[in-house]
Order: sequence, then structure tokens, then C-alpha cells
Amino acid sequence: MFAVHFSFHYMAFSTNILNWYHQHKRDLPWRNTRDPYLIWLSEIILQQTRVDQGLPYYLKFSEQYPNVVALAKASEEKVMRLWQGLGYYSRARNLHAAAKDVVARFGGKFPSSYEEIRSLKGIGEYTAAAISSFAFDQPYPVVDGNVFRLLSRYYGISDPIDKPKTKKIFTELAGDLMKGFPPHDFNQAIMEFGARQCKPASPDCSNCPLNLSCHAYKLNLVSTLPVKENKTKVRDRFFHYLIIESKNSFYIRKRNEKDIWQGLHDFPLIEAKKKITPASFIKSKELGAYSKEITFTTISEPYEHLLSHQKIHARFYHFSEKDLADKKLLHPLIKVNLKTITKYALPKLVERYLD
Repeated sequence: MFAVHFSFHYMAFSTNILNWYHQHKRDLPWRNTRDPYLIWLSEIILQQTRVDQGLPYYLKFSEQYPNVVALAKASEEKVMRLWQGLGYYSRARNLHAAAKDVVARFGGKFPSSYEEIRSLKGIGEYTAAAISSFAFDQPYPVVDGNVFRLLSRYYGISDPIDKPKTKKIFTELAGDLMKGFPPHDFNQAIMEFGARQCKPASPDCSNCPLNLSCHAYKLNLVSTLPVKENKTKVRDRFFHYLIIESKNSFYIRKRNEKDIWQGLHDFPLIEAKKKITPASFIKSKELGAYSKEITFTTISEPYEHLLSHQKIHARFYHFSEKDLADKKLLHPLIKVNLKTITKYALPKLVERYLD
């Protein structure tokens, strides 16, 4: 178990990372504002996303929807299309829903209290703390992966970071380290330090301003901290996409089921329970529901697409709508071509295939 000895110089730790931050911080647009809407937007985009990948999305969203009212008025289709390629699409749906909630409950003014911010859809403890501290300078410590890593190494905390009780330890420690410093400045500094100096792999420890008192550096534990107890199991899924062609057009459908890519569009899909060959798929009863006599013009090579907890194995099968046993199967589908499909939000896997 971890036990902090309060003889450690909390003040020295915090002063060092703040001095480092003021010399090395990146000039990012959400750091130059106290607008809670723009800060919230950046935090949602940057969840599970690198800064260099998220920055163009932030600029697009903040330009097209400069305030929470504008975002609330947008259609879900436009929001999802603007988000396309960023992944974790539930973030976009929650963002849109929360914007509508801010308009409905708070008259379009983003709330300023931690509790009210936390009540918005898609906002957890970390995001609420970030908005509260960055926009309103309230003393809520942010504890993200970068902070876990930095504090775990510096203080030698070997408790698994994916345990709720350990998260409480880190949050209390970060709160103690923040005391006496501006919360917005301290939180930005500790996250930036973890992201750029105390990096996950091959950190530059020899040039780190904290190395003289860093537990992991002194005991050669940098590569073993932080500790995670539960490793995520990856589930394999087997997708067989049907591309039903009609001259220069084809059909897509909207994914309304509660599953990956909800709200996005892909092709009619038959999912197999295990890996099967195209020859076995062609004989399957699931495909027989479309027609017993389909002639495939093209069968793609296998595609793989890795998500956080799932690995998608996909093939794409082209055939003519003339081979359909029942034209009623087309009723829930949307007829598009390579030009009009750009109006719809698509999963990255489908984008890759179309490219």
C-alpha cells in the first residue's frame, strides 16, 4: 500500500512543474480562453485522442458552432459528420445532448458550479474538474492518465491505478499539491508535464527537473510504474458487408442499434459468430434471407479495424439489386453514390474501403 510521507516537499514539486510548464507549454487555443463552452469542447475532443489529432476537430467545431446554443441547434447528422474520423462516437452524441440540456436547463449559459457541470451527459469527474478549474479557477484537481503516471512514478505508488480506492488516493494527493497555486495553472502544468516530460515510454529522466527526488528514477522503476491490474480483453467480431449496387449507386443504412458506431452509416451487414470463409458465408442461411441466387461481382480482401475493446474483421461483397429476392429489403436503406455519400457520417472502416 501507498503511504505519503508529508516530509516530501509538496511546494517544491509544484513549483518545479509550474516553472517547467511556463517554459515548455504548447500554445493551444483552449488555453487562451476562459470560455467554459470552448474548454468543455476541447476536453471532450481530447478524451482518448492525441492533441495533434484533436486540434483540427476543435478548430472546425469552434468555428462552425462558436457557442453552446449554436451546437444545440445543429442536427445530429451534421454533428456526427463533423466528428467523423475521431472515433468514440458516443462522445459526439453526448456532446450534442449536453448542449441541448444547457439550453433547456440553464438558458444557454454554461453552468459554473462543479455539481451542475457534472450533471451534464458525458461529463465525468475528470472533465468536470477540468472545466471548473480552467474556466472558473475552482480548486478541483484533474487526474488523467498523465497525472496518474507522473504521481505514481514520483511518489512510488504501486497500487493499481484502475482501482477506485487508488483513484481517491491520487485525487487527494493532487489536491494537496495544488494548494497555494492557481488551480487552472497547476492543473494544466501537471497534465502537460505528464504528457511531454514524464512520457509513457522512454521519458527523458536525465533532464527532468524532478529527477533528484523521483522515487521511480532513483530505484529504476520508471518502466514498471504505474501499475494496472486489469488488462482490457479484446473481442473479435466478423462483419460481412453487402454492397447492393444499382447502376452507379448503392445502398447504406443508419446504425440505430446500441452498438459501436451508433448514429453513423454503413452498409447492410451480416455478422458471423466466428471466422468463416467467403465460400461458407455465401452458403449461409443469413445471406439466403436476401436471395438464394446472388452473383457477387466483387468480394474484397479481409479488412481489420481495431477499436479499444474490439477487433473488427470485415469483408465487402458486391452484387446487383436485381439479385434480391424481395425489393422490400431496400425500404429501410438509403440510396447514395460516391458523391452523395459524403453527406453522411461513416465509420473509419467504411471510409477506408470507399477510398
